[in-house]
Amino acid sequence: MSPGRAPGPTGSVLGRALRLLDAFTVQRPAMTLSGLARHSGLPLSTVHRMLGELVAWGGVERDEDGYYRVGLRLWELGALAPRSQGLRERALPFLEDLSQVTRENVQLAVREGTEVVYIERIAGSSAVQVLTRVGGRFALTATGVGLVLLAHAPAEVQDDVLSGPIQRFTECTITDPQALRRMLADIRTNGFAISDRQVTSDALSVGAPVHDQHGQVIAAVSLVVRHGSATPHALVPLVRTSSRAITRALTH
Repeated sequence: MSPGRAPGPTGSVLGRALRLLDAFTVQRPAMTLSGLARHSGLPLSTVHRMLGELVAWGGVERDEDGYYRVGLRLWELGALAPRSQGLRERALPFLEDLSQVTRENVQLAVREGTEVVYIERIAGSSAVQVLTRVGGRFALTATGVGLVLLAHAPAEVQDDVLSGPIQRFTECTITDPQALRRMLADIRTNGFAISDRQVTSDALSVGAPVHDQHGQVIAAVSLVVRHGSATPHALVPLVRTSSRAITRALTH
């Protein structure tokens, strides 16, 4: 490449493959060939060739109507991620216990950079609807698990999150950085977080930390209930009991 010449529009083979897979989102779980080309920004011929290889490998599947979806092969690889695999397996019995006792939404999450990643969610039979899903990402500043993870994140992560735009989901969402810093300090002191109608106007979440053998917070568990169905402090002992049980399972 001559000096000053801009990189090619498609990039490396791996980069193109990742751009193609990144075109799939929750809002766009299935797309046509042309749709994938449009949303990935890759030439149609390149997308056609790469889809053929991805379909053969099992990373992408094509249905009878010509729509492409993420394949099971990627799900199988994702399940091998060490932070989700061992943690989820050891936490699941305690999450199920909490779900059976409360019949509410139970969630387990970790922090990835400046976002929450949900690695397990058990939905109660008649529980309030939530916006989260397994494998989904969310802001650290609004949910019970997110606030717990942000409270125990390195100072540079907190500064990064609190210095940028803080998304508002409802009129109850706290977006003032100083108010959030005070909340994070309380979470570290008290050992739990309460998110009251910060994500949806009808839900309340209580989160608590999960520690590793070194005492570091590596995950958070939460209980999400309909606002007004229970007081936050009535839920705190249940959530903290589960988080401590998961910590014991991980460290013994």
